Amino acid sequence: MAPDRPLITAALAFAVLLGLLLMATRPPGLLTADSAQSTDELSGSEQEEALPPAEGGPGGQTVVDPGAVAGLQEEKLSYDGPVDTSVTYPVLPNADPLTEYLERELSAEVAAFEDADHGADSYEADWNLTAARQGLVGVRIAATESGSGGERERFSTYWYDTEQGQVYGSTHLFDDQEALTALDTLAREEVGEDADTSGMYPISALYDSIGFGPDGDLVVEFDAGQVAPAAQDRMHAVLDHSEIEPLLSDLGTRAHEAATVGVDTFEIAEAPDTAGDDPLGTAPGTISPDDDSVDCTDTETTCVALTFDDGPGGGTPQLLDTLDEHDARATFFVTGHPVQEHPETLRRAYAEGHEIANHTLNHPDLTSIGAGDATMDLSSTQALVLRETGYEMDLMRPPYGATDGGVATVTQDMGLAQILWSVDTNDWRHRDADKVADTALDGADDGAIILMHDIHSTTITAAEEIVRELESSGVEMVTVTQLLGSTEPGESYMDGVPDPEEGDEENADEGADASDG
Repeated sequence: MAPDRPLITAALAFAVLLGLLLMATRPPGLLTADSAQSTDELSGSEQEEALPPAEGGPGGQTVVDPGAVAGLQEEKLSYDGPVDTSVTYPVLPNADPLTEYLERELSAEVAAFEDADHGADSYEADWNLTAARQGLVGVRIAATESGSGGERERFSTYWYDTEQGQVYGSTHLFDDQEALTALDTLAREEVGEDADTSGMYPISALYDSIGFGPDGDLVVEFDAGQVAPAAQDRMHAVLDHSEIEPLLSDLGTRAHEAATVGVDTFEIAEAPDTAGDDPLGTAPGTISPDDDSVDCTDTETTCVALTFDDGPGGGTPQLLDTLDEHDARATFFVTGHPVQEHPETLRRAYAEGHEIANHTLNHPDLTSIGAGDATMDLSSTQALVLRETGYEMDLMRPPYGATDGGVATVTQDMGLAQILWSVDTNDWRHRDADKVADTALDGADDGAIILMHDIHSTTITAAEEIVRELESSGVEMVTVTQLLGSTEPGESYMDGVPDPEEGDEENADEGADASDG
């Protein structure tokens, strides 16, 4: 007997109708991370029907509706300091690593502003989500700081992997340093005449706010004053996805996919296992002062450290050209006010692999001022360099080589080792290029730390001969970190020769105290 088809058909239709009714009436908050993202498995056309389109303004990153993120809250930063602070950041359930990172990072940003600008008045920051999909959350922070130079806008974008429990900076969107360098070239071309491209280098502090617009184009935002005058409108570059796609890391590809589709409902179903190490390692744009290609512990290798104090100066770019021509590295003990005058030169030195170290803000004799003033003077330059390069210095040189137990305590507390010298060219006194070159070359034994100043034109000229002669002699010109290896905060170092005799240390200190270092 044939089955009763009308009855079966009616039953199926009723079941389908009941299922649709349940889906329509189920509260959105009951969706899990898996059910909220189940549309990821659909085809492209099906996804477009299932999810709303990505939203965002022209030339800006995608903006996610916070109402689409289950349990999303806003927290206000608690900052104990003289700067008037109004800073908020998002808090997502089951995302404690993100919350802790944002609180720590934003506190550090305000503190760096306070240290760098002694006229710091107020710091305001707000946030938006730029992606929330496929286990990835993008958080964009827009800040306005008001200080001695007026108001200045700053931007940063962070990417949180919900499964790994790791927060990544914007340069992690790119495969490696070579890829970030390629991005820098494209961005230079894009901003064109609207920006001063002499200040653009592939470093993390410059490329710290990168995301994607709703149409998939890459959006790079620059802080005010980095590549254009601080008073100018927000400076940004928008690059076609086809240009940057080959440069992206796996994280960058995920970020692109997450930012170009709208968000209906997103939830982090469970807290991550944060026991594992960061799987991505050091971010592109973070330049190490240690060159693995040179081993200064090898007895067959002669290494010397060329060091330059009091800059950067007007002649430093010429010096950098000389060093680059001969593949030499140096350490620049920078002073705060010149850093403010020549930030583009500082960025270049850092980007080209030279070491940046602290030489105070005002060049005082640290033994003649109190611990509080010494800390403030050093902290100012620490913050200035950090804000321009993203690099946190761990070496300093006391002006005039003047140090004592009090200076040792201050530098130990700040995590800074004291670097003196074994060869003093007295370039500040002689202003004679030939005499400076002869002194440097005569003292360029293995492990030597040679003191010069890149604010003198005669030293810039002398450096051409010094670098050329050392290279022809097979001497490796390295950073202080490369020469010494690990150093201890607060301790003093004069050279890279192992275990110097106590008497030699005393003699070197006496010579250091008499120098203009």
